[in-house]
Amino acid sequence: MAIDIVLNVKPLSINESWQGKRFKTDKYKKYEKDCLTLLPNKIINPNAKLEVVLTYYFSNEASDLDNPTKNILDILQKKYFFNDKNIVRLLLIKELCKKGEERTIIHIKELPIEEKVKKIRKKKNE
Repeated sequence: MAIDIVLNVKPLSINESWQGKRFKTDKYKKYEKDCLTLLPNKIINPNAKLEVVLTYYFSNEASDLDNPTKNILDILQKKYFFNDKNIVRLLLIKELCKKGEERTIIHIKELPIEEKVKKIRKKKNE
């Protein structure tokens, strides 16, 4: 199963998200609320190994590609009840856009468990 999502919210940098080390900023709380509202209701197997592709559309060429990633992964975990330790492939893509057209495109894919590996392990244990 794969999910493709267009999140029409400007990516928020980690610097704008936290006050000190422990407290979410009001800007982050709004961003999180907006994202959770806009994300579609889908079911992701919480035990599946995942591939995630994040394409950020920034209006500023100086924006760091990795900066908003922790935020969006935390929000995706909250919405879809998976642990980010199950992300085994993560691809980040940066694109430029006009101011006001910032967004994030999200692709989440559950990776299949190879039946051959299961069979080999089962035979080894017999």
